Amino acid sequence: MKLDPTQTYTFSKYFESGYYSEDLAQAFGYSLEYKVFQLPQYSGELDRLLELRERIEEALPYVELSTELARREVIISRIVLELIHYTKAKLRIEFSLRVNNQLQGTLDYLIRTTQPNQLLVIEASLADLSRGFTQLVAQIVALDLWEDSPTVAEQPILTGCVSTGSLWQFACLDRVNKHFTLGINSYRVVEDIEELMRILVRLLKN
Repeated sequence: MKLDPTQTYTFSKYFESGYYSEDLAQAFGYSLEYKVFQLPQYSGELDRLLELRERIEEALPYVELSTELARREVIISRIVLELIHYTKAKLRIEFSLRVNNQLQGTLDYLIRTTQPNQLLVIEASLADLSRGFTQLVAQIVALDLWEDSPTVAEQPILTGCVSTGSLWQFACLDRVNKHFTLGINSYRVVEDIEELMRILVRLLKN
């Protein structure tokens, strides 16, 4: 596929367009593969895991998770706030980012630590994770080219995840080789919440 240089594209437009993630990556000069991969996990103590699980389990029977807003408020935001508790990272919600006319829009959650200098983007999505991945690819490409991002030496792998609230899947960009890996394995909330939290914390605490 080729992007029209005279047109303006936003991250959400890539979601709506139905582009394949691989085609979009190639349009920006990146390669891409899907595979099962296991991200490293934080091995230290996470002292509020049980409380987090119980709060989410208590709320789920009473909330209709049919909209992105509901999923964000009930599940995703709670997990993100726990991540901030453990990492002391800076959180930007609905963060506006513009690199050029083809890479611009809003990131649902942009999380950043300074020691080490690391970025993590989380994209809230409805049930269509495939389209969510396409949008996430555009967002990670934008972060790779963004002048305020960590250098390649500081963060050679950029990671993001797309989440429906109940399901979380990860994507990694090898910035040196310009190669995306999109994980076909997913993590479930609440069944896999400890593994999910340990992955998220480890991404920001090397």
